[in-house]
Amino acid sequence: MKIRLPDKVSFIIEELQSVGFEAYAVGGCVRDSVLGRTPQDWDITTSAKPEQVKALFSSARKASGGVYASARFPVCYTIDTGIQHGTVTVMLEHEGFEVTTYRIDGEYEDARHPKSVTFTSDLLEDLKRRDFTINAMAYNAETGFVDAFDGLGDLERGVVRCVGAAEDRFQEDALRMLRAVRFAAQLGFRIDADTRAAILPLASQLSRISAERIQVELVKLLTSPHPEEMREVYETGMADVFLPEFSRMMQTPQHNPHHWGSVGEHTIASLGEVPPDRVLRLTMLLHDVAKPLCIKTDAEGVDHFHGHPKMGAEMAGQILRRLRFDNDTIARVKALIRAHDDRPLPLNERNVRRAVYRNGEAQYPDLFAVKRADILAQSDYLKKEKLEYLDEYERIYRGIREKEQCLSLKDLAVTGSDLIAAGQKPGREIGRILDLMLQDVLDDPELNTRETLMCRYREDRYQP
Repeated sequence: MKIRLPDKVSFIIEELQSVGFEAYAVGGCVRDSVLGRTPQDWDITTSAKPEQVKALFSSARKASGGVYASARFPVCYTIDTGIQHGTVTVMLEHEGFEVTTYRIDGEYEDARHPKSVTFTSDLLEDLKRRDFTINAMAYNAETGFVDAFDGLGDLERGVVRCVGAAEDRFQEDALRMLRAVRFAAQLGFRIDADTRAAILPLASQLSRISAERIQVELVKLLTSPHPEEMREVYETGMADVFLPEFSRMMQTPQHNPHHWGSVGEHTIASLGEVPPDRVLRLTMLLHDVAKPLCIKTDAEGVDHFHGHPKMGAEMAGQILRRLRFDNDTIARVKALIRAHDDRPLPLNERNVRRAVYRNGEAQYPDLFAVKRADILAQSDYLKKEKLEYLDEYERIYRGIREKEQCLSLKDLAVTGSDLIAAGQKPGREIGRILDLMLQDVLDDPELNTRETLMCRYREDRYQP
């Protein structure tokens, strides 16, 4: 088996080899190439020390013919991106490639960083410190694969397995436990039994990992082809550490004809029913997060969850802030959760316009994807009717958009300047009048002309 290396990667490897150093593409880029996937990044490992890499790829390097410059890549320089750990970024035509010296990690003291790093000339020592066998393969055109831990075999078998003792790898960096599930989700693999067994007693170590790093892995898992691997996050105890609300959802049954399993199982089912978009998947993960707190059981033993969208939106905001998500993501997820159970009735243009105003124009059409996923993940009870309702809701909405009907103040034919020009004093009263005008237009879009609205204003229809 051969891998086609990009020209720039081949160039870096060949340059290092030309002066007696070893060099290989390594890690995820090798794994993805074997799987037929396009690598996002190409990392290179080498026996050369960082200062030797810098000297080799400096535009000032002297050669027998004078100042060195490659005819293939004239713009060539280096950046010290992680030189204390042996990493130099080689820039070719303004594209960066991390080149890292073979190294042996010292003792880990914080479930992430080694106390010390020792450079080595032995590639196998470097590969030994890596997390999973499928990420511990190296390749160059001259040698082919260096696969000391049967990563190729694990790729063929569809297995995520730690290099060496799983306990050691997880104690070195506790995030590797979550990464194991993330790789399984992205690749459609299963986690090796010994690797999984090692997670159970060590899951609590995730508490030592920063929220930012956990967020990255969680998003990659959620937006993968197999977001249902969130079940593994719960069953291995990792959710208890960074997302205890999800654990509680998994433990909360729903005795209700509209549902077939726990809140968590419904949530997992819903994840796969929306596109792999960050906001949509986060919304589905947390859309019912408040149900365990809102549950009420009636005299017939049926569970109800009144008020869970509003409470859930607030809880989702707290969770996403805890995981260091950006404000825009938080706002979008909260708005979709708050609106996910909103049902305009009866279905007509007026009520749909008011629903869009009530829920926020920015939530559409994403809200339809959320609502459809929610329905598809429920029991079969009235499912056909619910989907027909949603189809009609969406059809009416699209008709409103095609007619370019006013749904918010930005589309209102009258502005505050118009009111001031007509003699209205600047102040909060202008906002009140514009909102009343909008309410009229939501009921009757034909009123949305400057002439009509200003006539109604002059007739004192908007006085307190």
